[in-house]
Amino acid sequence: MPFGALNRQALGISLLKAALLERGVACDLRYFTFDFAEFIGLDDYQWINFELPYTAFAGDWVFTQALYGTRASQDAAYIKEVLFETWQLKPNAVKRLQSVRAKVEGFLDFCLDVMLWNEYKMVGFTSTFEQNIASLALAKRLKARFPHLSVVFGGANWEATMGLELHKQFEFVDYACSGEAEESFPALVDVVLHDQLEFLGTIPGIVYRQDRASISTGFPRLIKNMDSLPMPDYSDFFAQLERSVTSTPITPNLLFETSRGCWWGAKSHCTFCGLNGGSLSFRSKSPARAQSELEFLSATWGIETLEVVDNILDMHYFETWLPDLAAQPEKRQLFFEIKANLSREQVELLAKAGIYRVQPGIESLSDHILKLMRKGTTALRNVQLLKYCFEAGIGVDWNILYGFPGETQADYDAMLEMLHAIRFLQPPAACGAIRLDRFSPNFDQSLEFGFENVRPMKPYQYLYPFAIEVLHKIAYYFEYDYAKKANHATAQNEYARGVIAFIDQWKRQPETGRLYGIASQDSWKLIDSRINATCPNLELRGADRTIYEHCDSLHNLNRIMKKLAQEHPEQPFEPSSVKAFLESLVAHKLMISDGTNYLSLALNAAPAKRPEPRVAKTQARRVELVAQ
Repeated sequence: MPFGALNRQALGISLLKAALLERGVACDLRYFTFDFAEFIGLDDYQWINFELPYTAFAGDWVFTQALYGTRASQDAAYIKEVLFETWQLKPNAVKRLQSVRAKVEGFLDFCLDVMLWNEYKMVGFTSTFEQNIASLALAKRLKARFPHLSVVFGGANWEATMGLELHKQFEFVDYACSGEAEESFPALVDVVLHDQLEFLGTIPGIVYRQDRASISTGFPRLIKNMDSLPMPDYSDFFAQLERSVTSTPITPNLLFETSRGCWWGAKSHCTFCGLNGGSLSFRSKSPARAQSELEFLSATWGIETLEVVDNILDMHYFETWLPDLAAQPEKRQLFFEIKANLSREQVELLAKAGIYRVQPGIESLSDHILKLMRKGTTALRNVQLLKYCFEAGIGVDWNILYGFPGETQADYDAMLEMLHAIRFLQPPAACGAIRLDRFSPNFDQSLEFGFENVRPMKPYQYLYPFAIEVLHKIAYYFEYDYAKKANHATAQNEYARGVIAFIDQWKRQPETGRLYGIASQDSWKLIDSRINATCPNLELRGADRTIYEHCDSLHNLNRIMKKLAQEHPEQPFEPSSVKAFLESLVAHKLMISDGTNYLSLALNAAPAKRPEPRVAKTQARRVELVAQ
């Protein structure tokens, strides 16, 4: 249901369909997202989906009247407190939302009439982000008109406590699946199809109703052997994309999964991260299976750009799968989430393997704040990765998060100085205040981490007409106050104000100059064409060149001294003079330092051009494959 992205398949239910087909159970997927985009217009659909702030829950709100009926006072309060006061939308934007809302009833009537619901035994809804209210609104109508249908919900909005409480509140929902459902959902289907409801309690990971009470069977069994998963069945998506009148400007990406969980989170759970719910345990597909699935999906759908949905890249792939990908003559283009502490050689291997864009979990350039986050990296390592990726032509999605209890003004003053030095690299995609998410350590141990008065975000009270204790169980996003012991600035962005302004300017006015080095036989010439360059040309020879090149990866003074002793054994070096040279490079923004380690900033060569994402080879090819 809306508001799922129109260019992305629903991976979870595509896996479930494939699992059911293997068991001989007929299953169809319907992307009502395309239909709603046609009802309201593609521009309005994409505007709500991508341009409005998602924590305003505008996509959910437009369906509330269809679910609950007219609630004039609640709607007026939502518009005033959330849209106008919190997000400062303009009146025309609110009118635009209300115009979309007026088309919802007609859309839901269409949903009821367009499918032969009597031919189905069960209907399942996948719900993530702003899909919950729309899904509930249709589910309520389906149950009323077709009472024989078993209604099932799953997806991130229905995990753990959230799913149990939603099941309690909406009696037309028969079952809910929590977390990984590749085992629980087929088992549930089998029990329902064969009318063996007495066995519901034996299926881990579901919620069912008994004597009007909601019963949870606990956590599902995790899929330990990732190779046992079926290939996702995307045939419904592409068939409906082809039929949709909105499909012309849409370039689909293929979703591709190689692992689940997070190997870093299992060691040190980042304090703000609420991903994975109760399934941080890391599991990955074998290189052979990852390669065969990549080839199958790309060949079947004629698309060479794939987004890997994993939380983090399996580091073993650097020794196994990635070299094989790099050796292939034809490269597909892959997006991966990675950890920031990669070497130059590893980044170069990513580029050779066709990984054109990464999300490395860079959320700060302050060592102190990174420790507060439990990120397991440092500011210089983060910049080092940005530099390596820039040289390799790999796009980087990175962010600056602020508002962590315990951070200081000094953290942001030092960060701002570092940002000035790296302005010729790729800017962050976003800069925003920390959010408090369910399943994160910040939420689970809120007082310990400096938060108090934790309560559901304001929009929830207008999406769900329930008591606050119920909302607390349904919500995923929370508001908070800083605990007194946190000693934090009253205004959440007070410390970060300078960084916020700088990043905004950086994104609006990118640096056109560069800092790079040209190597010759006996020297390394630094060329600095940045706007505020203080040393446009600097030729480094001998020991100076050794120092600068050695700091292509970060090193402390002791390691630099050892390198000098190895490369120039005939020369004596005083640590004080070497340190003075290093600090002079830092002063000219040719190098950065955290007070202990040093990192050279000059690029080793003209950066590689980042490839544009490739599109499907032809529309006709997809039509042919769908027909087959």
